[in-house]
Amino acid sequence: MKTLKTYMRIGIFFVITTGSLAHFFYDWSGHASIVGYFTPVNESIWEHMKLLFFPMLLYAFVLTVRLRHHAPSIPSALCTGILLGTFLIPLFFYSYTLVLGKAFLVLDISTFLVSILIAFWLSYRLASSVKILQYTPLLYCLVGILFVLFILFTHNPPAAKIFEDPAI
Repeated sequence: MKTLKTYMRIGIFFVITTGSLAHFFYDWSGHASIVGYFTPVNESIWEHMKLLFFPMLLYAFVLTVRLRHHAPSIPSALCTGILLGTFLIPLFFYSYTLVLGKAFLVLDISTFLVSILIAFWLSYRLASSVKILQYTPLLYCLVGILFVLFILFTHNPPAAKIFEDPAI
């Protein structure tokens, strides 16, 4: 069996690659609604949070099936990483744009990459913790709620800055 560290490195590569490509899937699909539920449909920060959330969730399912008997804390650890990484994207973006006064593509990409690295670092650190197991139902619920919100808000976003498409 590969070491957990190796699986996390593979996950980082998978999420970076899949998330980067997912940025274009909606356009490549001819704006298919089903694709839009899982990939950005515009340039809003909310939609860009999907670039980490869905690829990491997919990888978490695969890794959980693969390691469920060897690392019982892995699902909870990955859910925690998914939540933290997803919410770091708007935190980093709004922090740097507040300081600098505008967005920069290189910093947007760095935000994505750093959020992924932190998400997997935390997942790795928590994977051996038995204490996190008590939070498994809550973590599943939170990831499930975020999943549903991504679906609901894809084509009907609330009137809030995080949902605004700066390209419009």
